[in-house]
Amino acid sequence: MAIDVVRPQALRPGDTVRIISPSGPASRKKTKNGIALLESWGLRVDVPDRAYDSLAYLGGEDDVRVAQINRALADPEVRGVICSRGGYGASRIIDHVDTNAAAIDPKPVVGYSDVTALLNTLYVRSGLAGIHGPMLSSFATDHAVDTSESLRKALMSPHPVVIAQRESENTTALTTPSDRVTGRLLGGNLSLMVDAVGTASCPDYSGAIVFFEEINEEPYRVDRILTQLLRSGTFDNVAGFAIGQFTECVDDDWSWDIIDVLRDRLAGLNVPILGGLPFGHGDDPLTVPFGTEATLDTKAGTLTAQSAVR
Repeated sequence: MAIDVVRPQALRPGDTVRIISPSGPASRKKTKNGIALLESWGLRVDVPDRAYDSLAYLGGEDDVRVAQINRALADPEVRGVICSRGGYGASRIIDHVDTNAAAIDPKPVVGYSDVTALLNTLYVRSGLAGIHGPMLSSFATDHAVDTSESLRKALMSPHPVVIAQRESENTTALTTPSDRVTGRLLGGNLSLMVDAVGTASCPDYSGAIVFFEEINEEPYRVDRILTQLLRSGTFDNVAGFAIGQFTECVDDDWSWDIIDVLRDRLAGLNVPILGGLPFGHGDDPLTVPFGTEATLDTKAGTLTAQSAVR
């Protein structure tokens, strides 16, 4: 079923952004630099006290975390929502997210990794275009200027986003020369994509350009994930693949590395593949719109996407 995508208004200096922790527990120390970065763009940053709750590997009780999301989506003073970190936990609460509020007052939501579950839900149930990009804790360590500038443009500019292949990325080797293709840009963290299969939060990838990345998954486990996506028909009729960073996805016990696995599992679909795109958990990741129209050009080595904001 085709989804009418809603692109929220671009943020402007003076706008308020709300910080939420839908997944793992956030650290005040690790979010400090990210908050300062947002403020340097002229944004007002609102951090609710309970954004720093902690319960084992979760950022607080389920009802606390979903309440953070729903209040942010419904508050007319909040013009953007940025997640503090990933980890685990969003899948436990996404069925209770107020997607009606997201449709009534659309605003950009930023996150990646475990937040893939939230971006999927908002897209499927409210048509909201999302922003797959660094979260506050990502800026606890140094990044190149490109990382912060990519996020700023994704939040504050309606111009198309161009992600160029970075030859230093190991997935560059997966690129297959082919004609340009266009489609809806959907994906995220590979583990969270497969977790959505069989649920109401799984997007229809037919005709889509599918982008994905991963961290700390051994090659055989990536094989298992991709095999499930293939067997379930999730990747039937996709237009192409945009492959990002596969970080620490190693196992020295076997002759196949992560590139061998990706090539083996995806080749049979006979669609364009563009690897080497710098988004994910690796060094200096860039921001990718989620749910907008995009063009994959393997010859030029570029992924060009309509901005998630207007």
